[in-house]
Amino acid sequence: MGALTIISFIGFTLFVAVVSWFATRKTDEKSADGYYLGGRSLGAVTIAGSLLLTNLSAEQIVGLNGQAFSEGLMVMAWETLAAIAMVFTAIYLLPKYMTKGITTIPEFVEKRFDSQTKALLSVLFLFAYALVLLPTILYSGSLAFSTMFDLPELLQMDSWTVIWMCVLAIGSIGMFYAIFGGLKAVAVSDLINAIGLLIGGLLIPIFGLSLIGDGSIGDGLSILWNENPEKFKLKGEVDSSIPFGTIFTGMMLAQIYYWGTNQSILQRVFGAKSLKEGQKGMLLAAFVKFVIPIVVVLPGIIAWHVFQGDLENPDQAYPALVAKVLPGVFTGFFAAVLFGAVLSSFNSLLNSSATLFGFDLYQMLFKKDATEKQTVKAGKTFGFFLGIVSMVIAPFIIYAPDGLFSYIQQSLGSLSVPILAVVITGVLTKKVPAIGAKVVMVVGVLLYLLSLLVLEPHFRETAVETAMASGITDGKDLSIIKANAYPHYLHVMGILFVFNVAVMLVFGALNPKSTTAVEESTNAIDITPWKYAFVIGAIISVLVVSTYFIFT
Repeated sequence: MGALTIISFIGFTLFVAVVSWFATRKTDEKSADGYYLGGRSLGAVTIAGSLLLTNLSAEQIVGLNGQAFSEGLMVMAWETLAAIAMVFTAIYLLPKYMTKGITTIPEFVEKRFDSQTKALLSVLFLFAYALVLLPTILYSGSLAFSTMFDLPELLQMDSWTVIWMCVLAIGSIGMFYAIFGGLKAVAVSDLINAIGLLIGGLLIPIFGLSLIGDGSIGDGLSILWNENPEKFKLKGEVDSSIPFGTIFTGMMLAQIYYWGTNQSILQRVFGAKSLKEGQKGMLLAAFVKFVIPIVVVLPGIIAWHVFQGDLENPDQAYPALVAKVLPGVFTGFFAAVLFGAVLSSFNSLLNSSATLFGFDLYQMLFKKDATEKQTVKAGKTFGFFLGIVSMVIAPFIIYAPDGLFSYIQQSLGSLSVPILAVVITGVLTKKVPAIGAKVVMVVGVLLYLLSLLVLEPHFRETAVETAMASGITDGKDLSIIKANAYPHYLHVMGILFVFNVAVMLVFGALNPKSTTAVEESTNAIDITPWKYAFVIGAIISVLVVSTYFIFT
């Protein structure tokens, strides 16, 4: 690692820290609005940058490029369909949320159902953050740095020890930043790093294609397209990680959950100075999201060609490509940007965790008469504890059998389906009682875990054993038989979502809520919607759909 790399890394990291401090020095971080929502002062561009970088971190870049390395272009559905979910959230859900002046999604659920439902929802969110999202962010960032700079060789240590060292370093810095900085510091640093990440992220496919084309980007793209046609098929096969039909079931639900009900995402928008700014920010992020596959999918396909598919771990595809094609003068800058992206997602989730605990659980369960200052302090303490837990879990994700990104989506399914069912049913109906929501949040989680951990392995193993006993030994045939033996986990998510909503509607029919929540508005911000939101949203949706027609 050269001196220029180290200097540029430290220089850009310090630049982000200084600008973030300067922008937030006058914000009252001791008040709930100041710490949790940045004083409700965020503009559209800051919101868009924060949304993108909260989402687009190492686990996204490393994990999705790893899937593209193995399976090709079809994995871009995770990115392009996100744009449609963001449009739906901006146009339909945000006005309903922000009219009430809420700080958290569980607070919205409390207004619709009751305080116990809110507490249960907060616990589900915190489990998702502690067991899935925070550890995967730390692991993917550590894997990226370890591979990019060949740290095991540089430090003369084994890979496992290096991953642990990176996890502890990133986690410690991220905890300090999130716990003592508040949302506005996080959002401002997000914006700067988002710009840097887009610039650095675009450089990787440019240099990669130039390498393939012997100096010509156009020739490189032509060679990549012609020599790897199977990687540019958009229709997923039945035994792939994303069979084509799943984009109409669980995948779309996963997107709506993430962009429309996920606290760590929506907290950025709740910090907007007005509904109009919140809608503008989310739609701007949706448009950028439409072109993000250039950063999170194309490099994986390039890596497949460059390394001839010969990598021990597909999740190493992106950092290995960066190490091979990026000129040394850019390495420190890109490492700093990636470091910022990892910190962004990690400290964004920690900030949201502190918000959920302090705002939704601490006052209810531990100290009903807590002041704002005490609530913020309790949230910070809990965030520190959650950070420690996530650092302990993170290194063990190396043993995930189906790759990083698949681990994230499958694990989140247990929580996202019941959460989405409760929130959407709460938005659309007035008669479903709180008991219906509580039953779904418990039973929904258990049913998904039963499907994922018990039923699916049993049916798939039985099908393969039966096929082999009948003389079928071809690997591809066995793979298809195994895939057809049980519904894909995304289809299971779709089935369970419908079941959960049906259960809640049955409760509403048999025991309707006697009193409905009063529709109240807030004076916290201007809730006038952006008059061009629907038109811009429609344009983005058409662009997404047209992409599928082009590649199919």
